[in-house]
Amino acid sequence: MFKDACVTLPTIRTMIQFTNLAKTFRRARVLDGISLEIGLGERVALIGSNGAGKTTLIRCLLGEYTHEGEVAINGLDPRSNRTAVLGSIGFVPQLPPPLKMPVGQLIDFSASLCGTDPQRIHEIAGRLGLDVPSILNRQFVRLSGGMKQKLLIAIALGRDAKVLVMDEPAANLDPEARKIFFDLLAERQNEVTMIISSHRIDEVSALVNRVIEMDLGKVVLDDRVADDVSLSGRLLCRIVIKRPEAAFIKAIAAWNFAESGDGLVWEGHVAGADRLRFHGMVARYIALIADISLVESQA
Repeated sequence: MFKDACVTLPTIRTMIQFTNLAKTFRRARVLDGISLEIGLGERVALIGSNGAGKTTLIRCLLGEYTHEGEVAINGLDPRSNRTAVLGSIGFVPQLPPPLKMPVGQLIDFSASLCGTDPQRIHEIAGRLGLDVPSILNRQFVRLSGGMKQKLLIAIALGRDAKVLVMDEPAANLDPEARKIFFDLLAERQNEVTMIISSHRIDEVSALVNRVIEMDLGKVVLDDRVADDVSLSGRLLCRIVIKRPEAAFIKAIAAWNFAESGDGLVWEGHVAGADRLRFHGMVARYIALIADISLVESQA
């Protein structure tokens, strides 16, 4: 029944490609002409406020929605090659599905899709702090939110997937499980392509090497980070502008910067995890800026 789920896909440099992707719900444009290429080994933080389009983008990637434009995973359309594509992806949804299947049956079923040893899923779940033997006969839907999330993560990481897609994966995890989860991802960071949708870029900053920010269905920031550049710590920033301008003052004030010289000099701190988003904001006012400095700070 699941024979085709583990079709071996040809390895190509671009693992994920969106070409002029657009999606409309009841006349509301949720995705608006997105074009992106994500390569093998890239670890992407997908950020943006609620309603920015992150989850819709992920659902288009998984082949769940019809849409305008094109989507491809390892060269295949996820809608017309759904079984093969989904068999190559580890996915953690934002909201657990209401499955009534017993936990033991769910693990065995999930493992069978790609010939994974169920014990591997048991081991990962155990590392996350989930006592699997004690819940094997319980329905998945009757588990607590944290238990569901740990099990879904274990299922996603228990297969040899080349693509991991995670939508707010740490939302229901306790602090210890959250740390272990990111340790598990770090162990595989050189083997797979990752997309992690999160409101907390500080949480994934040590793991990712690319940040994509969405707003109103568009990509407003797309920046790659060299693996030797830290996104932790804090930066002291000083900006000198050529003349006062209300739009810039409003934007920089939102970052809690303070004016320190006739409205022309602005200083403040930027969290390392936010440095790319900050650069994106500053870039909109590049013609106004006379000088800018960013230095590592312990303050």
